Amino acid sequence: MDVVKKATAAAEEEEVHGVVIVGGGLCGLATALALHRKGMGSLVVERSEALRVGGVALNVHANGWRALEELGLADGLRKTANLITSVRMVRQIQGKNQTTVSSPRKEIRCLRRKDVMEALAKSVPAHTIRYGCRIVAVDEDPGTDCTVLTMADGSTIKAKVVIGCDGWNSVVARYVGLGAPSQLPRFIVLGFASYPEGHPFGTEFSQIIADDFAVGRVPINENLLHFFVSRSPSPGRTDVDEDAARKYVLEKVDELPGEVADMVRRCDAASSWTLTKVWYRPPWQVALAGFRRGAVTVAGDAMHAMGPFIGQGGSAGLEDAVVLARSLSSAAAGDGRAPPRQQLRDDAVGAAIDEYVAERRRRATTLCLHSFAIGTLLTTRWLAVKLACVAVLALLGGDSRRDADYDCGRL
Repeated sequence: MDVVKKATAAAEEEEVHGVVIVGGGLCGLATALALHRKGMGSLVVERSEALRVGGVALNVHANGWRALEELGLADGLRKTANLITSVRMVRQIQGKNQTTVSSPRKEIRCLRRKDVMEALAKSVPAHTIRYGCRIVAVDEDPGTDCTVLTMADGSTIKAKVVIGCDGWNSVVARYVGLGAPSQLPRFIVLGFASYPEGHPFGTEFSQIIADDFAVGRVPINENLLHFFVSRSPSPGRTDVDEDAARKYVLEKVDELPGEVADMVRRCDAASSWTLTKVWYRPPWQVALAGFRRGAVTVAGDAMHAMGPFIGQGGSAGLEDAVVLARSLSSAAAGDGRAPPRQQLRDDAVGAAIDEYVAERRRRATTLCLHSFAIGTLLTTRWLAVKLACVAVLALLGGDSRRDADYDCGRL
């Protein structure tokens, strides 16, 4: 009898949640906030021991600002970064510079990732985020309609719906059947340059692009710039260690105008330099892959990892959050409490996720194709491939306007 009582008590104490979000990065917290705005609770399980405010910056175009407005964060974040009013592109072709200067038609600002993450974390209900939870396996629970998440310590969490926002190396993406992402042969060094006396670059976003090298700067405010330096590795160098890769990338800086070299030297390497490799899902995989298995789906980089070439990775994740919360809310019904709380209806969850996937697949495929074409153009040595990329970019409109014009709709 005592054994039966203990087993019953253990079953009652077992954690079962309506929605569990795996990954407490940008997309994960944005999804939690979007669900909260729709009256739906969630649990975010994050592998790190604290809020992940690392990383550098996030270029947010008009489409991203539309999503932030739906999340209720746009006004506050606009105060942290200046509006970009000019874009300068310098292409080095056979030793000559070709320069174009244009004015953005729509809003672009460069935000510190730290500011965005802290704004998201402050806006979700207390205890939404559970830190130190590294998910190592996702399985069906044959006895219920739940999904079981197993953590590194062996403990488990059950959920009616699981959303994988755990990045390009996603455990949840593997569960739904997505293959491993690909890596583009490109090293990128990111950082901040501080100008306590004020920088001389105004509100201009500037890039210099050569055959195997690119450098760019974008102002955040009057005293802080975000910069990136990227370089294609020489043959056999894709697996070098981080310090060697960073040194290899920065070798090129001294060949550039003095103001560029000075900008990089102003970076506090110990606290704000980041070296990253470029992981991506090819557009054909995004177009054809299954993004749902039962009541499990993915969002953000887990769904559509893309290179940084069009500045849309973060904004696309914010769009995912809005669309997913809107879709899931159609599978919920109020439980009669005040204030209203929404409870998922099991029979409608699958259709709601399918609706989300269908809407986001079209958008993500276009973004991934755009980014893939630019990344391949920068790294391939084959003329035929270069010409094919140029043709694709021409069909897409040749710039980021179509990307930024997109509206993910109301929450």
